[in-house]
Order: sequence, then structure tokens, then C-alpha cells
Amino acid sequence: MSSPAAGNPGKHPQGLFVLFFTEMWERFSYYGMRAILVLYVVNGLMMKDDYANNGVYGSYTGLAFLTPLLGGYFADRLWGNRRSIIVGGFMMAIGQLLMFFSASVYENVPLAHTIMWFGLGVLALGTGFFKPNISSMVGHLYPKGDKRLDSAYTIFYMGINLGAFIGPLICGGLGELYDANKEPVREAFKWGFMAAAVAMVFGTVFFIFLKNKYVVDPMGNGIGIGPNKNNAVNDLESAQKAETTQSSFTQVAIWSVVGLGFFLLFKYVVGLDLVGSFIFSIAIAVSCLIGTDPSLSKAERGRVYVIFISAFFVIFFWAAFEQAGSSLTLFAQRNTNRNFVLHTSMGTAVLFILAIAAILYFFLQRMMGIPSELKKLFAGLAIAAIVTAVYYYIKGTPYDLEEIPASWFNSVNSMWLILCAPFLSYLWQFLGKKNMEPSSPKKQSFGLLLLAAGYLLIAYGVKDVMGPVSMMWLLGLYFLHTVGELCLSPIGLSLVNKLAPARFTSILMGVWFLSNAVANKFAGILGALLPSQGPTKFLGYQINNLYDFFMLFVVMSAIAAALLFSLSYWMEKRMGDVK
Repeated sequence: MSSPAAGNPGKHPQGLFVLFFTEMWERFSYYGMRAILVLYVVNGLMMKDDYANNGVYGSYTGLAFLTPLLGGYFADRLWGNRRSIIVGGFMMAIGQLLMFFSASVYENVPLAHTIMWFGLGVLALGTGFFKPNISSMVGHLYPKGDKRLDSAYTIFYMGINLGAFIGPLICGGLGELYDANKEPVREAFKWGFMAAAVAMVFGTVFFIFLKNKYVVDPMGNGIGIGPNKNNAVNDLESAQKAETTQSSFTQVAIWSVVGLGFFLLFKYVVGLDLVGSFIFSIAIAVSCLIGTDPSLSKAERGRVYVIFISAFFVIFFWAAFEQAGSSLTLFAQRNTNRNFVLHTSMGTAVLFILAIAAILYFFLQRMMGIPSELKKLFAGLAIAAIVTAVYYYIKGTPYDLEEIPASWFNSVNSMWLILCAPFLSYLWQFLGKKNMEPSSPKKQSFGLLLLAAGYLLIAYGVKDVMGPVSMMWLLGLYFLHTVGELCLSPIGLSLVNKLAPARFTSILMGVWFLSNAVANKFAGILGALLPSQGPTKFLGYQINNLYDFFMLFVVMSAIAAALLFSLSYWMEKRMGDVK
């Protein structure tokens, strides 16, 4: 018997839309705040670029992807996915409110700086509880071996990027303002942070009300209610032995000492800061601890190693990709011609947004079932939008735009993804039916190659150019990066779900995000190489201008793509029937 929440059997289940909708608002909050974070540090708190890119942006985003290890452990051993998501959601809302208070007292820089770090800390911890658990629940909506899983994660990834598209537009539109002299309006940043807080509360409340009815497996049983250790009997290989994710005390002690050794190495020999040394040493120690867990069978261990290798190479992808929120945002503000004049009615603007939303809704309801409660909500919002537009027409309220805010470029990647994701989803399904679909590692190597192509494009655009460049170079870079992202990130989430032993699902999803933690901190280190205040150097490579800066990412991404493609054949043998 299938669950009534599954809806039309020809579509993805309604539970996918609930997770899609919840994740959309969480990503609205995260990316909306991220779009103005570096600008707030540089223009609001008047601090230097390298501190904003590495000390704040790299450290915060790195910690935000490190804490999913803790969130995955709590879900697997103690709380279950649902409770972890709810706790994480409200913690993130509190963190955004702290950012609001920081920006409210920006004139008192020491106090604002302290509150900011408290806010970022709470945000990072909340993300750890929320992020791995909602991602891992997607796979449990489907029967084991369901070929729709890659498509489901691609659709789920659309939800992530829909939120990431809207967030910077709203938070950036409210928080990044300039006066008549083109100077930043410092007191405006707080309203961007407030919008992120409201979005987080909204998404969490909807999850609470809809989870019991729709977030269920194909048999109608609730997903993520209890600890995942109780669900390991679903794994045929794991059912034949005692199921535990705990290593022996000796193993924990050994790898703790190893982790401490790496921390000291990174801090005092390599010269990294405390956060970077902590993230990199934790990544090594935890990966080794899980990889040597005695409860893993030979087949399971091989699959876990595939996850680790894949996670290692995505570090290079995200380290280059995540420049979007740091160095590329500053590039958009300082080196890009953002002039774009638009004079129209506010009513027309509202109706335009409504039309885009209606088109998106049309495609989404063709791919998956949408809960009746949300259908009523969307209908109400559509009526409210029409009434608002009529009101603005009667009032004659204008909408004027003379320059695109730099923070809005954080939405470009998500705009391309929303447009491209359905085509990639259908492409994987089409190739799968023809038995021509590339394996997950090969897809990821293609993603790295497209990343290199994006940076090669913008490097050509800035070469020998004096003054601001056309925004078309940034748009082209983000397009290539988006297609690369679709070949890598949702495929990686699906790979973890398909290869991970059932008792390790959430914690290995946490390990996947751990690679993102390393990547984001590495991104901060690389972003600090932006030659805005003179030449910089990386491993002997001299960076004198923007062309040199972008070419660093071209070489790094291209080498990683070639190595991963070469290793993909070895990885495929360990994956077995999983593609």
C-alpha cells in the first residue's frame, strides 16, 4: 500500500515539495544574509577586505558546514531528523536577529563586532542541526533503488536555489543602499538581516505543520521521527551484525591525538588561523575515524571511500565557486559596470513577479505533488499580489532602478540554476533510460571542468582592461558555474544517500558537508588573495591583477577535473550497481 501523501503516482511525492519548500526558506535566510555579509563588514564596520573575505566570510561559512557533523550525530543517535530540523531552524532565526542587533549599533564597532560573532556562531550551530537532516530525508521518500532519486535531488536543489535567488534580492534590496554620493547607507544593513530572520521563522513553522501528513515513506510511515540508528535494519548487509556508529575508545583516542597534531601543524607550521586549523584538522580526524570504523564490512568500506574521494574533489569546486559571496561580490561592487536604468510602475513590477511565480508553479506541479494546504496559500498570495498591484496603479507608485546592487549578483547563479535544473533533471532521466548516463564521479569531473571554463571566461574579460567591465562577463561566469554545479552538488547528495550504510546516513551526509566546510574556509583564504591592496602570492604564484587572480582558479579546477575523471573508473568498481 502506498501512502496517500504520495499523490499522483506519476509524480514525485508531496513530501518532496514540503522538504523543497522548507529548504527554500532556509536558503533564503542563509544566502540573503551571505550576500550582504562581506559588504557589511567592509562598508558597515569599515574593516579590511582580507579580514572580511577570510576572517569573517571564510570562517563563518566554514563553520556553518562543519557543524552538520554534530547535527548528523544528534539525528542518528538521539533526536531524529525532524526535531533536529526544528531546533536548527529556530536557532538560525535567533542568529539572524543577533545580526540585526549588530547592524543596529554599527557606530559602536567593538560592540557590533562582538554581537556579529555571537550571531554568526548561533547561525553556524543552527545550520548544523538543520542542513544535513533535511537533505538526508529526501532519499527516504522513495523505495530503495528508485531510479528517480537523482531527479528528486535535482528538484530539491531547485528549492535550495529558489531560496538562494530570492534571498539576496530581498535582503540585498533592503540592506545594500547608497546615498546621493554613492556612499553606503550603513544603517540599512540591519533590515537585510531582519528579512533573513523572518524567512527562517516562516519556513520552520510550515515544516512543523506539514511534516506529519506528508513527510512519510512509500508505506505511509513517518520519516525522521526517531534516531536513525533504529532504522538500520533496512540495510541488508547491516542487518546481519550489531549496528553501531561508535568506534572503540582506543580509536577515538588515537584519532583525537592525530587531529590535535594536525591542528598544531596547521596553526604553527602552516600559519593558518584558529578556525582554519580547527576545520582542517577535524576534517582529517573525523574522516579517518569513520573510515576505520570496525562495524563496516569490506563492501561498505569501499563505498565509504568513494564518498570520501568524491568529497575531497568537491573541496576544489566549492573553494572556487564560493568566491561568489566574497571576492566576486567585491568585484561586482568595484570593478563591474552595474548601470541599469528602469522606470516603471510598482504595480507592473508586482505583476511581473507574480507571472514568474506562476510559471515556476506550473512546472513544479507537473513534476511533483503539491500539498493542498500550500495550494491554498499560493492562491491567497496570488490574490493579494493582484490587489497590491491594483492599489499601486491607483496610487501611481513608481519603481525606479538606476544601478543593480552588487549583492544582487549573488542571485544570478540561482537564476541560471532554476532555468537549467529541469533540463538537467530530464537529461539524466533520458540518458538513464538509454543506459548512457555517466556515473556520479564522471558527472562531478564535468562540473569541475565547467568551473574552470567560467573563470577562464572572466579572466579573458578583465585582461588588459582599465576600469569597470561589462556585467555580461559575470553573467557568463555564473552560467558556466551553474551547469557545473548541477553536475556536481545534487549528484553528490544523491551519491551519499545511495552509498551510505543506513545507520551512517546522516553522519555521512555530515561528512559531505564537512568537505564543504574545508572548501569554504579554503575559499576565504583564496579570496583574501584578491589584489585590491597590492600584489599577493600563493604557493609562489604572484598575483598582480585580476587576470592573475582568476587564472589561479582556472588551473586549480582543471587539474582537479582531470584527476577525478582518471579516478572515476576505480571508484565505479567500488560503487557496484550504483551509478
